[in-house]
Amino acid sequence: MTRHPVTTVTGRAVPLMVSNVDTDVIIRVERMTSTDPALLAPWAFEALRYDADGKPKEDFVLNDARYADAPILVSGENFGCGSSREPAVWAVMGLGIRCVIAPSFGDIFRSNCLTNGVLPLALDGSAVDALARAGSRLGEVTVDLPAQEVRAGRKTWQFEIGAAHKLMLIEGMDEMSLSLRIADKVADWEAEDRRQRPWAWPFSSRAEAAR
Repeated sequence: MTRHPVTTVTGRAVPLMVSNVDTDVIIRVERMTSTDPALLAPWAFEALRYDADGKPKEDFVLNDARYADAPILVSGENFGCGSSREPAVWAVMGLGIRCVIAPSFGDIFRSNCLTNGVLPLALDGSAVDALARAGSRLGEVTVDLPAQEVRAGRKTWQFEIGAAHKLMLIEGMDEMSLSLRIADKVADWEAEDRRQRPWAWPFSSRAEAAR
């Protein structure tokens, strides 16, 4: 799957202020029939978006045309909890979401976001509430990854992110691509570790000695 870089994300923020949205709510297991986000998007948040007859609920925020193609989703605590389900991230991506802001995330969902090019951004509850209000007013929100800040109106919030994950998102890389980029550094570390701890490298050391 192509991973598009995430640098600065600007646009409307969808205020989905529900806590404990689990991965089965984001995408049901029987809908996971493709790796294409566009094909999964119609089933994203299915139980919340549609009524028992399969018709879109008029009062559900993701069915509001004003939020069509909004790149930011604001939600409640523990977003993406539940089972490991990478298609949950793909379904969110299919809706055009590049950043999810919540007070906290399910660990596996957060990891899958970072791997697939979606920024999972944890901010404290007051900041999330302020951004949800901005979203409800259809105000513009900016997530600036290089500067590590979120801006809405005159307010700015700083956020933390690990250097490796930041680089992965900005460059559109996954873990393998990142590892290949620093392959020389990894090889240097292995050589030094082999010198200092030869007992930890018995098989590779004997193989090298036999060459």
